[in-house]
Amino acid sequence: MSSARTAAAAGNRAPAWARGEITLAHPGATRRAVRHLKRVDPALRRVIERVGGCGLHLRLDGHAFDHVARAIVYQQLSGKAAATIYGRVHALYGDRPPTPAELVATPPAQLRRAGLSRQKAGYLKDLARHAVSGAVPFDTLDALPDDAVIEALTAVRGIGVWTAQMFMMFRLGRLDVLPVLDLGIQKGMRHTYGLRRLPKSAQMERIAAAWRPYRSVACWYLWRCMEIPTP
Repeated sequence: MSSARTAAAAGNRAPAWARGEITLAHPGATRRAVRHLKRVDPALRRVIERVGGCGLHLRLDGHAFDHVARAIVYQQLSGKAAATIYGRVHALYGDRPPTPAELVATPPAQLRRAGLSRQKAGYLKDLARHAVSGAVPFDTLDALPDDAVIEALTAVRGIGVWTAQMFMMFRLGRLDVLPVLDLGIQKGMRHTYGLRRLPKSAQMERIAAAWRPYRSVACWYLWRCMEIPTP
């Protein structure tokens, strides 16, 4: 989606809360979701009863741009190593997250000295350029439908569909996201439904059809179910 089309789409839509759409920020949203999921899916109901209350929460610290930049830094690294590098990047800017304009102006070599690979330094600078140009309108992403959010974010090098979906779930609070590429959800489905193999995307979509419009909450339970011993 071009920056002009993205801006137009955002300009024509109010934020989800203003349109009356339920998001994770809505009081009682997860309780409503859990009631629905327990009613429509007996297998998932057993998982929910075993796991307990829903712990899916919004991550609202920092700016939306910072959230995506952090996701890039953390890709394919252990949490400890990524946190160290992320802290060194912040140290370049007075121990705070950089603005998009600051990242654009930062020489790649300086980012690499903070511990970033050449590839990730390039990803961060591409993200910053998209933010500065308005191609990714971070201040109005909440006004875009899910497919437009994914299209805008995945136009940035280094951001795939999974990263965009995690942003929608945990930053925008979208309640009906199904990350079919997520290995944890694939394993959770195989475990919950007694499948012989990890499910493919089409099978996951079929299983999750009854969960609408609360597939994000169901996915949180599938992540958690693999951490709890089966009675």
